[in-house]
Amino acid sequence: MILKIFVYLSCFFFSTFVFAQNSIPQVLKQWNKGSVPYIKVTEIKSKTNIVFLDAREPKEFNVSHIENSIAVGFNQFDGKKVTTIIKDKNALIVVYCSIGVRSEIIGDKLLKLGYKNVFNLYGGIVEWKNYDKKIVDNKKTETNEVHTYNKEWSIYLKKGIKVYEK
Repeated sequence: MILKIFVYLSCFFFSTFVFAQNSIPQVLKQWNKGSVPYIKVTEIKSKTNIVFLDAREPKEFNVSHIENSIAVGFNQFDGKKVTTIIKDKNALIVVYCSIGVRSEIIGDKLLKLGYKNVFNLYGGIVEWKNYDKKIVDNKKTETNEVHTYNKEWSIYLKKGIKVYEK
């Protein structure tokens, strides 16, 4: 009985805390360590010579992703697979997820693998779409749908169609 009460109270306080975060900067400040430098959408002038890695799950990637990005996932991330795809340790790599939390964790792993120029896309695919940047679905067709991970993160998407599991 005590454990059940503890679980309910923990869920209540956690959900209250999450809902209290009303901006991407607040969420990133709360959840991230700042161990991977951010790059903002406005700082990306050209997509040439940038390797975009999508640190979301396949179901999210299939809804939409930055064109020509490589799905590396989060739960099933495989560093060995990445090293076979990106051989140049000095390549400019931008990792993204929905808003920039999971991508920092994957970015940390890439830095530990010896990659030197790894950046976390500030605000993730949500911010990318908020700036009217092109995204495509799994058929490489331009789309306005963005998988926002969950309902809580969907509030940060100002442009586009929100998709998430209920």
